[in-house]
Amino acid sequence: MKMPAPDTLPAQLYREPAIYEKERQEIFARTWQLLGHESQLSRPGDYIAATFAGYPVVAIRGEDGIIRSFHNVCRHRAGPLVESGHGHCAGQFVCRYHGWKYALDGRLASARDFGPAEGFDPRNYGLFALKAEIWRGFLFVNMDQDAAPLAESIAPLEARMQHLSPERFRSPRVSSHDMQCNWKTYVENYLEGYHIPIMHPMLNAALAADYGTQLEPPVIFYRATPKSDAPVAGLWAWAWPCLGVNVYADGILMERMWPIDLNRTRLDYLFLFHEETDEADIERQIEASIVTTTEDLDICEAVQRNLNAGVYRTGRLSPKHEQGVAWFQAEIARALDR
Repeated sequence: MKMPAPDTLPAQLYREPAIYEKERQEIFARTWQLLGHESQLSRPGDYIAATFAGYPVVAIRGEDGIIRSFHNVCRHRAGPLVESGHGHCAGQFVCRYHGWKYALDGRLASARDFGPAEGFDPRNYGLFALKAEIWRGFLFVNMDQDAAPLAESIAPLEARMQHLSPERFRSPRVSSHDMQCNWKTYVENYLEGYHIPIMHPMLNAALAADYGTQLEPPVIFYRATPKSDAPVAGLWAWAWPCLGVNVYADGILMERMWPIDLNRTRLDYLFLFHEETDEADIERQIEASIVTTTEDLDICEAVQRNLNAGVYRTGRLSPKHEQGVAWFQAEIARALDR
């Protein structure tokens, strides 16, 4: 039985600044985003800071042991509190611009040398808080204080992770890769295996021909049978709007697909391994992922150049291979009210 081949999204949605700005507000400001792993915040004062879709955020373990998250923005004149990356604050945040100080729970502790000011109540100038939740050791944040609990977003993933116990993996490694393309261009590449025989010879050699996807919105799972004893993930998945999850026998890879701006995307790989994993095996797994990533970066940048050229307007999606892409594009259209 023949299935309909849906139209793709219009090419203009991958190159217009107004579209990207609406995606920031309607998608990234309303969804759960992976920030890191709780093992990266082992002591009170340890923090992780990052920027996604232009939003600067920081998560920190408080003196009471609780992990909280805030916008990395001082309430005085929008100075940054900490640099991006991982670090430690000795008991308080100190704005890098004018030195305002905040307790690790977000309360304004000191407006340095501010002087007498009528109508200024420090209690009204605490940091802008985000929601923060831990799932199986992974720290997620959400800018929307009215957002549904994280458990609702990752329920299909949780159901399939029951026997995998990712909590046994620690020793995080981080690798980042930037590319010159719209974030949707890369996500759509990630959501289909149609291109694997053409673009990924090493990966293709390890997989049988039954590669496919299964939709359990807002999660998409991948079916991949190894040839003989070739190493492949025990679980491949993707969660709306931009998170890849790959679980191996001796490790896990979480892949963030975050927009830097309209035309640039950053892939952040968070690898976690069992403490007893051989260092040589760790390096082999990381190197293999870099090979596949480089192949994807090259083709996604080429596709973006063609989307920007103004020749291509819309295409058609394969009902056999691109069901995941079709769901993703429909969700984008819904978020943009198109």
